Amino acid sequence: MNILFFLTPKAVCAYLYSDYSVRQALEKMEGYATLPILDREGRYVGSLTEGDLLWAVKNICGMDLKRTEGTGIMEIAHRKDYAPVSVNTEMKDIIAKAVDQNFVPVVDDKDSFIGLVTRRAILQHYLKDNAGQR
Repeated sequence: MNILFFLTPKAVCAYLYSDYSVRQALEKMEGYATLPILDREGRYVGSLTEGDLLWAVKNICGMDLKRTEGTGIMEIAHRKDYAPVSVNTEMKDIIAKAVDQNFVPVVDDKDSFIGLVTRRAILQHYLKDNAGQR
């Protein structure tokens, strides 16, 4: 099965740029548990979680929101970066990754971020398929 069927394209994804400050990330992440991080050329460079931000505000910024403006998101520890997959990756491999993470970042042949496959999209597809088999 082609993973492009499940892809949420970059144009409609929320993401952060690697040169964002902690303050910018806090503002952009409202409503999200994890967001992909891209460099300004559009390449996927990692992911940032709410927990990463929380610990950065406590440990790096000393609970001072003003200091979050001068601290970059690439300066903070990332608990777990979601490894990207190629657009040619087999669906079974994406499902295996989606077990442990909310989304799977997808890159093209030039390592440019083109979108993501959410665990929700995968589950909805298989639930719909299984409902028709009853």
